Amino acid sequence: MTTVELFFAYFALSMTFLSIMVISVKNPVHSILLMLVLFFHIAALYLFLNAEFLAAVQVILYAGAILVLFLFVIMMLNLKEELISHRFINEWPIGIAIGVSIIVFLFFAISTITTNFKGTHTIDFIKAETNTKAIGKVLYTEYLLPFEIASIILLIAIVGALVLAKKAK
Repeated sequence: MTTVELFFAYFALSMTFLSIMVISVKNPVHSILLMLVLFFHIAALYLFLNAEFLAAVQVILYAGAILVLFLFVIMMLNLKEELISHRFINEWPIGIAIGVSIIVFLFFAISTITTNFKGTHTIDFIKAETNTKAIGKVLYTEYLLPFEIASIILLIAIVGALVLAKKAK
């Protein structure tokens, strides 16, 4: 096993472990901190894949802004009752059966994927233009309509949140 495979195995195993820990830890603040470590591992994997722009966005946007938002929401809520209540339901065998069936389905779905796809953007093209410029060109030319639709959906969500947050007179 080469060092590249060892690094990828470390990131894959640690991100899987951290993901499981985020949803299974009882204290929500600990869950947020584990998610922060997970986001830094994802950013390191992006650096490992020579996607520096995505790594910077991962750290700034997700590890910075989104986690601070989560932390503020958790601190605004009164979670004392949830911390002492039972976290898991008694139907865990059904949950395990559903989880195993999803894993088997994903295994068979992933095993049929072929990897001989050749895109228009080769490694030499991206090295010549840099990652940021290549992402910008593709985003604002080929995917302009989905980008604008996502912008409109986010704008509607912001207006909806403002309407719901406004106190009735």
